[in-house]
Order: sequence, then C-alpha cells, then structure tokens
Amino acid sequence: MPASHFLPHIDQMAGYAPGEQPKDGVFIKLNTNENPYPPSPRVFEAIQNQLDARLRLYPDPMGTEFRNQAGQLFGLSADHFLPGNGSDDVLTILARSFVGPGDTMISATPSYILYKTLSDIQNAHLVHLPFEADWSLDPAKFAAEAARTGAKLAFLANPNSPSGTVLTPAQVADLARRLSCSLVVDEAYADFADAHCVDLVRDHPNVIITRTFSKGYGLAGLRLGYLVARPEVVAGLIKVKDSYNCDRLSLAGGTAALADQAYLAETRAKILATRARLTDSARSMGYQVPDSHANFIWCLGGPPATPTYEALKSQHILVRLMRYPGLEPAMRITVGTDAEIDRLLEVWRGLV
Repeated sequence: MPASHFLPHIDQMAGYAPGEQPKDGVFIKLNTNENPYPPSPRVFEAIQNQLDARLRLYPDPMGTEFRNQAGQLFGLSADHFLPGNGSDDVLTILARSFVGPGDTMISATPSYILYKTLSDIQNAHLVHLPFEADWSLDPAKFAAEAARTGAKLAFLANPNSPSGTVLTPAQVADLARRLSCSLVVDEAYADFADAHCVDLVRDHPNVIITRTFSKGYGLAGLRLGYLVARPEVVAGLIKVKDSYNCDRLSLAGGTAALADQAYLAETRAKILATRARLTDSARSMGYQVPDSHANFIWCLGGPPATPTYEALKSQHILVRLMRYPGLEPAMRITVGTDAEIDRLLEVWRGLV
C-alpha cells in the first residue's frame, strides 16, 4: 500500500524498535530483560489443562479467574484489575482512552521509549522532563510542567528503565496529589524492587498501575500484563479494550503464576544476588552504575559504549545499546544466569 494512504502522522512516525531477537547462531541474550529462569511448573500444568476442545471457544473476555487471583494477591476486589496482551497492550488502552490528537502526555526522561510511540500513534505530543542528576524527580517541577502543557496523561516507569532507579511509594503519592491528570505508574520491574505502589490506588483515584509477566514471572513469550486502578476507571477502560484481548492459555498461565509466589521469591533471590555481583564488576571497570531495583543494570561512562557493544556482539553476547537525546550512548545489561554473567564478564574485562 502506498505510504500516502496512511494517516499523515502514522506515515511520519518512526515506530517502536524492540531489542534484537537473533535468529541465527547461539547468543547470550542480555538485551531485552527477559527472566533467565523458566516460569513456575504450575504454569505448564495450567496451560496443559487448557489444551482440549475448549480452544474452539472464545476465552473469558474479562479474565475473571485471573482478576480474582490478582485481587487475592493484593487484597483488592477483582474490579480493580484489567488484564491485557502484555503491559504494552494496557499502556495502549490507556493512551487511547485519555489522549486525543493534539493532546499532550508527559514522562520523565530517559525512560521507556514506547511512551513516545504511543504518543505518535495518537497524533499527540510527549513532553519530557529530565530526571535530576541523582535520578530523583522533583514532584513540584513535574506537576508544574504537566499543568503548563495541559498534559492529559503522565507516565512514570518505576523502577525506571534504563536506570533501574525508583521513587518510593510516598514520593509517587506526592506526585499523584499534585497532578490534575491520571498518573500511570509502569511497574514492569516491580517484582525486583523492595516496594510497589499498588496500594496507592486505594486513596488516589488518578493512579493507575501497570504490570507485566514478562520479567519477574519469566513469561515474555506468553504475552500477558494487567493494570490496577479504581473500579470506575477500569469500567471505562473496558469500553476501549479489544473484545478478547487475552487468550485462554495466557490467562491460565498468568493465574497459575500469580498463585505461586514462593517460586517467584526463589527466582527473584537468584537474580538479585547476580545483579549485585554484576553491578560491582561493572563499577570496578570504571562504569557509573546507579543502584538498580530491576533485573538489569545501566552502565554510564567508562569505556565507550558503542564499540563495547559491538565487540560483545561479535562474541555472541547481546546487550542493549541505548541512545537518548543529549546523552552519550550507554549499555543496559540484563541480569542473566550466573554462567551467562561469568561469560559476559570474561569477555567484557578483556575489552577494557
């Protein structure tokens, strides 16, 4: 189809570029923050139990069992939850629900680059407010910029990507109180942090939490995410979502994963221990590494990122080379297994 048949703003946008997914050769993949450990055995059992004649039927459009399980986990009613085809789906639903052509969204920067894509799809504008040098965020300054630009939706990745840094729930609550628009707290990596903001939805009607199963639960290939918000907000979002946006297998697997918190705690402990070792090693090589609360580290300064990334790739080790306007290129490195990190460090130390 000729490009002229597209809406002009779609024709002009760049689109989101996912991390490399190698199709040839064997790579140590430390570039897309996948969990290095398999999901809970309960997930396989739950999916297996769905492999029968029911596949000819549509799945539950509301994911009732999943919502009930999520409610039990967080002590909220099922009406607070809405599942989606990965957290990117629920982020898209939010953008479609609150932002129209010519409207403004706001996000701290550097952060998740999908927010810009969501803005472009809506033919909207994304305003960036830089983090402070210590990766903190001034809530008064952020709220003032949101008010000045008339922002209809605010995004806060917490823990943030690529830095892995966090704002405390109290700091997020302070920010929410100052905003006149909805605040989306993107908690894709919250399973690796010491605290989360889900409880804020009880007292802050403008707070919406988004979560994914791709990171903590090791289910990136299943495509399931969800949001947490006040029931009246969820009721409005239901009108915007696709009719059957989650398939039967994903809902069954996600429900089983939520039910096995002991397994999550086990794999989380392994990742946090490896993360500490990786952080210390990167710092010893001259990199500035913020304290990460996610399953990756962000390597600033030190030996130049671009040639280091290319040299690692030549040895079949993939990390994420990321470029943000006004900042030098830097590497974001996923926490893999101990064996994968041993190999990374062996090669990496030979480059510096």
